[in-house]
Amino acid sequence: MAHDAEWRHVLLEELAAPTRNALVGGPFGSDLVQSDYSPNGVPVIRGENVSVGRWVGGDFVFVPPSKAAKLAANTAGALDIVFTQRGANHYRQVAIVPADTKGRFVISQSQMKLTVDLAKVDPLFTYYLFRSPTQQEYLQRNAIQTGVPHTNLSILRKVPLRIPSLPTQRAIARILGMLDDKIELNGRTNETLDAMARTLFKSWFVDFDPVRAKAEGRDADLRKEIADLFPDRLEDSELGEIPAGWTVSKIGDKVATILGGTPSRAEPRYWGGDIPWINSGKANEFRVVEPSEFITKDGLDSSATTLLPTRTTVIAITGATLGQVSLTEIATCANQSIVGVIGKAEIPSEFLYLWIRSRIHDLLASQTGGAQQHINKNNVNDVRVLVPSEAIMRAFIGQARPWFDRIKACCLESRTLATLRDTLLPKLISGELRVKDAEALDKAHP
Repeated sequence: MAHDAEWRHVLLEELAAPTRNALVGGPFGSDLVQSDYSPNGVPVIRGENVSVGRWVGGDFVFVPPSKAAKLAANTAGALDIVFTQRGANHYRQVAIVPADTKGRFVISQSQMKLTVDLAKVDPLFTYYLFRSPTQQEYLQRNAIQTGVPHTNLSILRKVPLRIPSLPTQRAIARILGMLDDKIELNGRTNETLDAMARTLFKSWFVDFDPVRAKAEGRDADLRKEIADLFPDRLEDSELGEIPAGWTVSKIGDKVATILGGTPSRAEPRYWGGDIPWINSGKANEFRVVEPSEFITKDGLDSSATTLLPTRTTVIAITGATLGQVSLTEIATCANQSIVGVIGKAEIPSEFLYLWIRSRIHDLLASQTGGAQQHINKNNVNDVRVLVPSEAIMRAFIGQARPWFDRIKACCLESRTLATLRDTLLPKLISGELRVKDAEALDKAHP
């Protein structure tokens, strides 16, 4: 490890701004309760708002300005750092209030806020300090274990840190920040592409806009060769009115559905191989681009799990993730809480994924069970799917597949960037890797 003279040891409280309420926790529990929330007003930062990336974000609840004024000591503004105070993984939840934020946020009872002294420390560098394994392990190790694990202000104030000069801090934050910038840009690109695919799908296969336009003698706002593929009337079906000539089938009659499985945990030789395997938590992800674990060929052969091909729609069928839907961009096995639905030429995977997402509420209506609600593979098989003409399907896939392919490329690039960031972060934060060497590694990344 580098031992440059510019690096020094400090406690977190030494980095707080010399102002009142620079390092504070949330209000007392009785001072902010759910009944205080309003449809608009001053946003409240809760745990879910500091677990979405570098920046405080996501969906907020609000309190009226009058309530926020009473909680003025428990607020956060631009470039403040917010920590989650309690929960099994609270030590991993930290985020920064964006620099362009106007006004203040109220922080919830389960958050703590730090306003840094900008003459001593860079806010983004401080954020990355607390994303490093060393600091997270420290917080986890020193958390109060009574009841729900938690960290209080007394513990946070005394967190030991090792920091370099401000110019070096800013250089480290810039390197790591550029990687996160690229990841976030990919995320925004994917949101746009996903919205485009969903909008086109809804127009053609849910609202039947081109058919209705033709039936009413209106311009369908499509190229003529595509508009000509659509019929000019709707007819009754078990799904309600659908375009004439299109059909309705059960998913299980058209494509393969596969229930996953788990190799025995009692057999070490089944685990740690090179075959990807996912649990149902992966269905929460936008795309599945990396496995939960790896299994061996023996593990695959000895269990009910099956290798699902790339671009399989995966549905969580039980537990906390019930009803979550994702799309695999790697070939992977899955556990028994996942059903994989595999597309084919007649009903390609991109169409199938969008159809299942659009009908998931119908599927969940068939759930059973007491405390542990669930659906099963037969429920998935029984879902009705609309099958358009071959020409219409080909036209849709011709437009949508390039969007899906671009999403995949962005996801895979972001995975690579995140790996590079997570490799560089502890080395830069500790001083083991010098800034100039890290810059050379970043430039080498295509």
